[in-house]
Formats: sequence, structure tokens, C-alpha cells
Amino acid sequence: MGAALNGAAQSAKSNLVPAAYTMSRAPLRQNPYVELPLGAIRPQGWLREMLVRQKNGATGNLDKLYPLVMNQRNGWLGGDGDQWERGPYWIDGLLPLAYILNDKELIAKVKPWVEWSIKSQQPDGYFGPSKDYSSEPGLQRNNSRDWWPKMVMLKILKQYYSATGDKRVITLMTNYFKYQLKELPQKPLDHWSFWAKYREGDNLQVVYWLYNITGDKYLLDLADLLHKQGFDFTNAFLNTDMLASAGSIHGVNLAQGMKEPIIYYQQHPEAQYVDATKKGYADLRKFNGMAHGLYGGDEALHGNNPTQGSELCSAVEMMFTLESTLEITGDVNYADQLEKIAFNALPTQTTPDYMNRQYFQQANQVMLTRQPHNFDVNHAGTDVCYGLLTGYPCCTSNMHQGWPKFVQNLWYATADKGIAALVYSPSEVSASVADGVPVTFKEETSYPFDETIKFTLSTGKKTKTVTFPFHLRIPAWCKNAVIKVNGQELQQVTGNQIVKINREWKSGDVLELTLPMHIFKNTWYENSASVERGPIVYALKMGEETKKVINDKDPIAYGSSYYEVRPTTPWNYGLVEVPNNKLNETYKVEKAATVALFPWTLANSPVTIKAKAKRIPQWQLYNEMAGPVPYSIIYNEGMENQKEEEVTLVPYGCTQLRISQFPVVR
Repeated sequence: MGAALNGAAQSAKSNLVPAAYTMSRAPLRQNPYVELPLGAIRPQGWLREMLVRQKNGATGNLDKLYPLVMNQRNGWLGGDGDQWERGPYWIDGLLPLAYILNDKELIAKVKPWVEWSIKSQQPDGYFGPSKDYSSEPGLQRNNSRDWWPKMVMLKILKQYYSATGDKRVITLMTNYFKYQLKELPQKPLDHWSFWAKYREGDNLQVVYWLYNITGDKYLLDLADLLHKQGFDFTNAFLNTDMLASAGSIHGVNLAQGMKEPIIYYQQHPEAQYVDATKKGYADLRKFNGMAHGLYGGDEALHGNNPTQGSELCSAVEMMFTLESTLEITGDVNYADQLEKIAFNALPTQTTPDYMNRQYFQQANQVMLTRQPHNFDVNHAGTDVCYGLLTGYPCCTSNMHQGWPKFVQNLWYATADKGIAALVYSPSEVSASVADGVPVTFKEETSYPFDETIKFTLSTGKKTKTVTFPFHLRIPAWCKNAVIKVNGQELQQVTGNQIVKINREWKSGDVLELTLPMHIFKNTWYENSASVERGPIVYALKMGEETKKVINDKDPIAYGSSYYEVRPTTPWNYGLVEVPNNKLNETYKVEKAATVALFPWTLANSPVTIKAKAKRIPQWQLYNEMAGPVPYSIIYNEGMENQKEEEVTLVPYGCTQLRISQFPVVR
């Protein structure tokens, strides 16, 4: 066993720049983009700081912070305790974090979970826990053979193989998928619980990944069977009003399931799967969408009122869905949506030390107290409070995958033997281009707060020049991007496209991409307006008073303590109406001299916007949250006109309290 592990460790280094990447096997459709090995992309600047805070926070220490589940009794370590999703959820974020940071301590923490899972495989191909635990407070009782938790562990093992090349993963998956093909006709996906039926796309994705490595034909039969037994998202998006109906589907099931039509499209490249996915996102935005990039889902789908909750699990799962969809389609819109969630919804839903999180966040969020709200599910009123276990503990385990997988999807190899930068953040990547030539790109930027992204190429000493295409995404919000190579303007391009720069490159070449950002508005519930610039949504800057509450009422369920946040300044403002063609003249953008290493706080806000607003006296607190948002535009006939004031807007991700969907007043 030691020799095998040493071999895997050695391959982790060489695996960063393979001579060739694993492309799709026939009959699977060749995707335009291919994921790079785990560890090939290294975050820099503020993005690396996010991952370091995860390491020092709950991600790196959840075994100590949440010992009820993350202990040696966990079923995924061979114990008689929890064998459900929570252990695998944690490792699904901890493992990529460990290998991206190349952190020996974190890798050592991951290894027992991986090793036990691999060694747990039985002669019939089954792997994972095989005995149910007795019901205990704080644990969810489920059948150990349920298909769903295994889907999370399959994602983990796929990532582990990407980082190490450990061939035991291929053996395990080959045998397990044969077991699935044999057992699913008698024990379908919804045999034990409904979760696997809705989340089948995660299983399907790994089946195709394995097929591209081994070429085993039975995997295609399994893929068709999984698709048949899974929930029919294609039909639901194309032919039903599911996304227009409150309560029609669990919010996280939707976040995970939305990728299924596009995953299956690889085997059956028919237009209906692409059309269904596009319509699904359009309808989700229309009937449930909010300014932060997510949707009302607390827990079931719940409309677009900006005080409805959006679950943290939905944020990280929707990011993974968008990343998976982007790789297959190359559609700019999915990258734009990914950045919208990552740069707005994700940073605000965890505390800066990454020790606490919100179960639900609100687009208009003016008070965070223990109080039941108009949510589909209320967990003793703790859902919007910051805490380790407030709301429900699935997010405690699942929140960790967001930033590491975001890093993993900044760059891609391309089917035309090039490299692609489709999502932007400070980073460095090692990859192979052309016919296996190793190259490194360093991406220097303060994006999403700044407009300029600088890429510097390095090649090996033996490589004088190399010809390959460099793919760059131009976001839909950008009206006119400028591309320069070595200081000389190469071209200007409009947004909503991917530009391919195919040329002879040499070490030291610098490509500079400028994405001019302008202020624009989007319209939401009750005709409310969001103020946006580039990928960032701007929200009202409010005074925030944070109070730690010792929980002596129900500490096992919701944690020994949690944090409430109350406003110290007014929040009931409407923005003064400004014509769209006057927005950039009227709103005043102010930039900090430098972007802080951790920019996601009010004090460190890299960009602020000054705007004109008026108080709306009748808009008051309701149930310790913002009352119903007044319809825009407000005609206050016969009422005293409020005075005009200047308010400060800050990036959504820097706030704990905020208004991000404003009434518009005259």
C-alpha cells in the first residue's frame, strides 16, 4: 500500500502538465473545454486569502468544531455514526482546498476518508457504509445503502484521482458502476429516498468521466439508465410551469439538477437539452431571481420577493452546476452567472474568519435576529443568524466547496490544443498546449473590482516559441473590451463572446485585457432596481451592530452560540429616478487606492458609489425584516415630499445588512 501511495504522490507533480489531456471518447460529444488537473491552478492575491481563511477556519477544523458528525464514529470512516451526506460534503470542499494549497496538514486530514472509502469496496462492487446507525440527537437517520451519499463521494474520488493519479480510484469506480447497473433496475434511485433522483446528474457526470478514461461500453448503458430514473428536468423546463410555482421543487435539488440535461447532452447531443437548460435559467430568473444571482428557495422554490431566503447550499451547488455547464457548452452566459454568484452571494453568507455562516441570506436584509420569517421552513427562527449550526447543518458541511472549485474552473485546456481563461481572478496556471508544450500563465488583476487583467506567459528554457490559441471570455455586460499584446493594441471587441487569439507566443509575452465597467440597472420584484457595475451588485451601506448570543435553549440543534446583527442607520431608502443614459453621469464611483487582501468587509470595500435617494416613511420593519418593498415608481400624491439625500452603495459581498433591490422614487 505504501508503494502505491508513494507512486500516487509522485504522479501528483507530473500530473500538473500532462502531455495530453483526456478528451471525450466517441460516441460522446467533444466538449470545447477540458478541466485541468487539480493543483494546476494556483490562486493569488485576494482569492488565495479566501482559501487560507478557509484552512484556518471551519473548512480546516470542522472535525474539531462539529465532532458530533466529523469524528471516528462517522460511517465514512467505518464507524457506527452518521453515514449520510455531511461527512462527504465536508471532504468535497476540504480535498480540493488541500491540494490547491498543497497543504500537507490538510492532505493528511483528507486521506483517512479517501482510504477508507477505497478499502470499503465489497466483492459485489458496493462501497461505503453498510450498516445503519441508531438515531441520535442532531443526526439524520437514513439507510446506509442510499444512492445519494455515494454520489458525493464519487465527486471526491474523481478530484482525488485528478490530483494524484491513484489508479485504485479507477478500479473502485469500474466495479461500483457495474454494481449500479445490476442493482438499479430492482432498487431505483428513489428506492430509499428522493434525493438521488433529483441529484442524479452528479452520478452521471462521473460515469462519463470514467468512460473517457477506460472506454468501457457498459458505462453508456448505465448513463442511459441513470437519466431514465432521474427526475426529468428537460421536460420540466420545456413543458411545465414548475419554475413559476412556489413550493414546486427543493431549492438545492434544483441547483444540483439543473446541469443534468447538459451532462446527458454529451451522449445525446440533441437541441432539446441545450434549449431546456437555457429556458430553465431564464424562467428561474423571471419567476424567482434576485439581484445576488440566486433565487428564492427557503427551502422549496419561493418566488422573487427580496426578503425570501436563499440557501448557502444552493449557492455552492449552483456554482458547481454552472462550472460543469460552462465546460461542456462554452456559453459566456454561464460564466457571467457564475461570477455573479461568486462575487456577490457567496462572500456575504460566511463570516470573514470562515467560522460561521448563514443558512438563508436575503437580497434585502436589514435585521438578522432569531425570529421566524416567511420562509418555507423555519428552524426555530435561527435561519438568518450567523452561526456554525444555525438553520440546518447541511450548509455547515457543504459550504466548503464554493471557493476551491471556483479556483479549479478559472482556466481550462481547450479542444484545439490551447488554453482558456473563462472566469477571472488573480491566479497562476501550469498547463500544456500545442503538442504537449508546458507553459505557465500568471494572471494579475484586482478584478472584479478593477477593469484590467494582465496575463504573463512563461515557457521552459528549451522552448523559444510556441503557437497555440488563447481563449478569452468577454462578459455580456462589457460594451467594448480592449486586448493588447506586449503593449500594442490587438483588437477591440464587444461583449458576450469568447475571443480566440491564435498566434506564435514566446516566453515573457504579456496579454492585457481591459473590460471597461459601466453602471447599469436591472429590474426585479415590484419593479425594484439593482445598481450594478461589471459583475458586482451594489447595496446600501448600513451601520451594523453585531451581538453574540449564547444559546442555552437548543445548542445541539443550532449551536452553542450565534450572532445577531441589527442596523444602526436608516435603511428604508428609494433611489431617485435616473434615466439609463444618465446613470454614469449621475452616480459617482469612488475607488480605493489599493484593493485589500481581504476585500469583503464594509471597511475594506474597494469601490463605493454615491447615489441620490429619498426615505420612504411607510416602508418599515415587518417581522424583524424589511416590510413589503414598495412598488416602483412611487407617486406620492397628496403626501409630503421627502428630502433628497446622498447615500453610499458598496459591493453586495461586503455587507451583512443591505438593501440591494431598491424602490425607485421621484
